[in-house]
Amino acid sequence: MSKDQIPVENLTELEASSELAFLAAELARHDALYHGKDAPEISDADYDALKRRNDAIEAAFPALVRADSPSKKVGFTPLPTFAPIVHARPMLSLDNTFSEEDLRDFVSSVYRFLGHLPDDSIAFTAEPKIDGLSMSIRYEKGKLKTAATRGDGTTGENVTANIRTIKEIPNELPSDAPDVVEVRGEVYMAKSDFMALNAQMEAEGKQTYVNPRNTASGSLRQLDANVTAKRKLRFFAYALGEVSNGGQPARIADTQYGIVEKFREWGFPVNPLMKRFTSAQQLLEHYNEIGVARPDLDYDIDGVVYKVDRLDLQERLGFRSRSPRWATAHKFPAEQAFTTVENIEIQVGRTGALTPVARLTPITVGGVVVTNATLHNADYIEGIGNSGERIRPEDHDIRIGDTVIVQRAGDVIPQVLDVLLEKRPAEAVKYAFPEKCPVCGSHAVRERNEKTGKLDSVTRCTGGFVCRAQAVEHLKHFVSRNAFDIEGLGTKQIDFFFESDDPALSIKTAPDIFTLKARQEASHLTKLENIDGFGKVSVKKLFDAIDARREIDLHRLIFALGIRHVGETTAKLLARSYGTYEHFEEAMKAAADPASDAWAELNSIDGIGEVVARAIIEFYKEPRNLDVIDRLIRELQPKEAEKPSTEGSPVAGKTVVFTGSLEKFTRDEAKARAESLGAKVAGSVSKKTDILVAGPGAGSKLAKATELGVQTMDEDEWLALIGG
Repeated sequence: MSKDQIPVENLTELEASSELAFLAAELARHDALYHGKDAPEISDADYDALKRRNDAIEAAFPALVRADSPSKKVGFTPLPTFAPIVHARPMLSLDNTFSEEDLRDFVSSVYRFLGHLPDDSIAFTAEPKIDGLSMSIRYEKGKLKTAATRGDGTTGENVTANIRTIKEIPNELPSDAPDVVEVRGEVYMAKSDFMALNAQMEAEGKQTYVNPRNTASGSLRQLDANVTAKRKLRFFAYALGEVSNGGQPARIADTQYGIVEKFREWGFPVNPLMKRFTSAQQLLEHYNEIGVARPDLDYDIDGVVYKVDRLDLQERLGFRSRSPRWATAHKFPAEQAFTTVENIEIQVGRTGALTPVARLTPITVGGVVVTNATLHNADYIEGIGNSGERIRPEDHDIRIGDTVIVQRAGDVIPQVLDVLLEKRPAEAVKYAFPEKCPVCGSHAVRERNEKTGKLDSVTRCTGGFVCRAQAVEHLKHFVSRNAFDIEGLGTKQIDFFFESDDPALSIKTAPDIFTLKARQEASHLTKLENIDGFGKVSVKKLFDAIDARREIDLHRLIFALGIRHVGETTAKLLARSYGTYEHFEEAMKAAADPASDAWAELNSIDGIGEVVARAIIEFYKEPRNLDVIDRLIRELQPKEAEKPSTEGSPVAGKTVVFTGSLEKFTRDEAKARAESLGAKVAGSVSKKTDILVAGPGAGSKLAKATELGVQTMDEDEWLALIGG
């Protein structure tokens, strides 16, 4: 538990409800990053800590369990890029075990459930937990029919063509195989293959990949199976899905161990470290043996999976809502290593944030060679956390030359945990955080919160568009996947166009992207097609891709502007609330007056707080930003935000506020239903509010609604109005 968390036993019901809402949203966001984008932001250990916190609060407050609770979910909604496949048997996730005590509790729970059988009478299998992508491969009449990712556990993505490119997976099964059999396992990339791929990418001047797991996942989701074939993916088989003969359920073995042996006979690769034991102590010893062998394995693992061996006992034990009672995953702790800080460098991001990065003497942590580690901000270097608390002893600041403990937990960038003072060299001096931007020389400042007087933990460059780092990073953000998504304008191309001072080639700001074609056509000297790395065909494709984005969804345009604190979700909220870009810009300019209706309207949008609102206003107050936007809009035709079908809706176009402790539905359910009917959901009451729905405990919002003459109703009246 972090220092600023309230112990679960001390939470009030209101605090518990609020934290469960936060955890549901936060875990859903991390699920989307991990499963949907292969781009995790936090470590497995941190993710597991959030899950454990959610489970502990739900156990203490069972009446507050949400409809969208993370405890009810498996995996992530399949991407629309691939056709869906519904699993004949759900692919559930496993509960996690983190300690020897947890392991013994798991074994004891199996015995208790089955009726206290004699000690050591139940066998368990133990095998490495592969850090890859779960897969279900279906064979019919001995031939590979389909292959699907786990997806949300019920429906996965059809990746059959790509699975056929993995040489280790047989296209046909022997004649003794049942009519229908689903072989489940893990697709992964070997460490050696990953390092060879990165060496090839580096030799070709291309961007290298982050880690084997994400590379394997991305490779398997290629639309072109030929790309997948070049990536050398591998497979371990470890479980069964549906099995039937003549339409009737069938078995290929009576035990989990027997199933894996049958897979081996059929030609599937199975993990050689899988063994069978009959006591918790034996399982623990095998866990420790695998942990010792972990750095030398040619594949990434993050724990050991234990399963009850006999299939009839598995059937008796059954399932909880999202996991089997007969299996658990014993996770390894985050991996740590010692190395030296060779230098501390500052990176400048799109929003001007100065982020210190430690350049390390290369060290292998968890099978990955680590050369960099984030130092987050000036306070972190000093040993101070985001809330001002001390996270390391006072003299444990990080200096160049220090020997440090580095932790790599999961797939995120490693971090420096602590300093070994006894190894600090005499010449090591305190690191002086720069007061000027290392890129443009502008002042670097820490903003102060006007209300609390507290300094922001992040130091920012004040250079804005005059800062090359911010300008380049802004362009890369502008063309990124969830913004304008312009094919052919990647990192290398943006760097090339930005560095050029040739009027026919230069791209310094977003509008220059859309004038590039016209400037090229008017130029008699510098032709892009004659420059090494382009060519006539690729130039035409680039111009076509740019032209295809002149008509753009409003939320993509707002997100692409790179306004601080405005991510994809916030951009969609703004687009839905204002409808057109013209209305949005006009309202943001008007909202600069804190006494205006425009300011009140912006702050009333449910999901837009004062911090976000001020960031947007400041962005639109800057003349240089307005100049860039004016030139950009002249090149575009932003679409009007799509409105839900609201024919016959009694609340279409109305502004609704929900307050109090809702009992008939969750706040998220209420908001989603209202928006689907064409209503705008606001977070505060104003004279523009049409309806206030008040549950028990409604306070100041109800009083203000009464004062303003706003129509108020309880939950039953609201449900009657919208038709249940």
